[in-house]
Amino acid sequence: MNYGLYKKMEIYRAKPATKREMTQFHSDDYIEFLSKVTPNNMNQYQKEQAKYTVGDDCPIFDGLFDYCAISAGGSMEGAARLSRDKCDIAINWAGGLHHAKKGEASGFCYVNDIVLGILELLRYHQRVLYIDIDVHHGDGVEEAFYTTDRVLTVSFHKYGEFFPGTGDLRDMGSGKGKRYACNFPLREGITDENYKRIFEPVINQVMESYRPGAIVLQCGTDSLSGDKLGCLNLSMRGHANCIRFVKSFNLPLLLLGGGGYTMRNVSRAWAYETGLAAGYELGATLPINEYYDYFGPDYKLDVRSSNMEDKNSVEYLERIKNVVLEHLREIGGPPGIQMTDPPLLPRDEVDMDAEEEERRDPDDRNRRLWDKGRQRDDEYSDSEDEGLGGRKNERSHRAGATTTNKNNENSATGGNAAMTAEGKRAGAGFGEDEEGEAGGDVGEEDEDEDEEMADNEKMEEARKVMASVGSVSAGGVGAGAIGGGDDTGDAAGRAKSTDAGEKTTPGPVPTTGVAGPSNVTNGASATTAVQPGVPAGSGDA
Repeated sequence: MNYGLYKKMEIYRAKPATKREMTQFHSDDYIEFLSKVTPNNMNQYQKEQAKYTVGDDCPIFDGLFDYCAISAGGSMEGAARLSRDKCDIAINWAGGLHHAKKGEASGFCYVNDIVLGILELLRYHQRVLYIDIDVHHGDGVEEAFYTTDRVLTVSFHKYGEFFPGTGDLRDMGSGKGKRYACNFPLREGITDENYKRIFEPVINQVMESYRPGAIVLQCGTDSLSGDKLGCLNLSMRGHANCIRFVKSFNLPLLLLGGGGYTMRNVSRAWAYETGLAAGYELGATLPINEYYDYFGPDYKLDVRSSNMEDKNSVEYLERIKNVVLEHLREIGGPPGIQMTDPPLLPRDEVDMDAEEEERRDPDDRNRRLWDKGRQRDDEYSDSEDEGLGGRKNERSHRAGATTTNKNNENSATGGNAAMTAEGKRAGAGFGEDEEGEAGGDVGEEDEDEDEEMADNEKMEEARKVMASVGSVSAGGVGAGAIGGGDDTGDAAGRAKSTDAGEKTTPGPVPTTGVAGPSNVTNGASATTAVQPGVPAGSGDA
């Protein structure tokens, strides 16, 4: 903060990982155990502690699960932002817990945030490269991807009677992942010069043979000189040179923390490397801050190498390097994979909607909103203000609803379409004989003035019929809903034909629900859904 680096980057408070997200790699019962165990109830979980190797170098403490969720959430969020091109480099110094296994804790690592971050990257990238410069072997990450060629793991670590005891040169993966696990075992006391001599050629060959789409770099600082648990002899700048070199490939880069047990050196190294990631090299003078006294006696931003013996001879390093390079050349080029659209998580949909709306052209947004309000040509209309031919017809609206059956291009009038004994039907704008032949087109205006006058006379006749039908009511409910199954509405619709002694024949059946006029009393409903093929007024709707 006192260097002002926060002004050169974007700072995000990542959402803690959920149990469901953690179980993308870890077993359900293991994550459930971590969420429940506390120092107060740990005696109730003796059997589970032995099963999950919790209690020795992985103690139980207050806030354990919250700590795991924050660490994992930071790495997953960083990976997600890289995949969506929201940043070039993402940093989570609280991550890098590379020893955690699928169902057990190890080396003060409970949840493997690195594996979860890589899984997030694999949703968008064909291949991911993982590099580990911690003094300890990255066994948890290697084990997770030991049988796949989509992740290549490279670990530079102390080997031989040293935790965790894995990472032999001959461990190269198995099955489809053969030669996609690369281990470079080191001896005590390696210097900056020798480390650079092996690191850069190996990574160059990895990039040439594997061609990853993204890189995850675990920056454990227990490989620095003077670490309480480490036994290497790197200076701060020698350690940071690895970040500088990997950054030069200009690929999406996720920087993670890891080990480190001399606290003042950990903070020095990660502050300096944060500056490199942001494009700034920090000076050696420390700014005055509340922790200034921790960095005495020199009060400098530097970790220097010591005079410890380097047991890594040039011959030994060259021999190991040649074996590693030969294994990498045998890969023979990047493996191919059929990519599909990545499965979406809830946070993806929110981010994608927001991004799409930001990129969308303003005119296009207006067109989309306009189209949402448009009615398709093939849709039926229930509009109250539409009469014949799309013209507003106030009188027919008050007297009884008029609808057009678009399937057979015939017209039904009012609550009942009254048919005469001879099969003649009073229509609006056209007639129909006994054989059902149409005498005119619906909704078209006649060009001839004489025909238009005749049509107007027929319309007036139809209105009188509808008015007389609509004036009959039963039980206080006005007729107006087509195909009403209600006894009162049905009685009202049949009243005219019964009084006249005529045979009642139902009219054409609409295929949609139609709402009648709103002249409803006594709480009765006049809205009825009509099923296709069911005569109006049958009561089967």
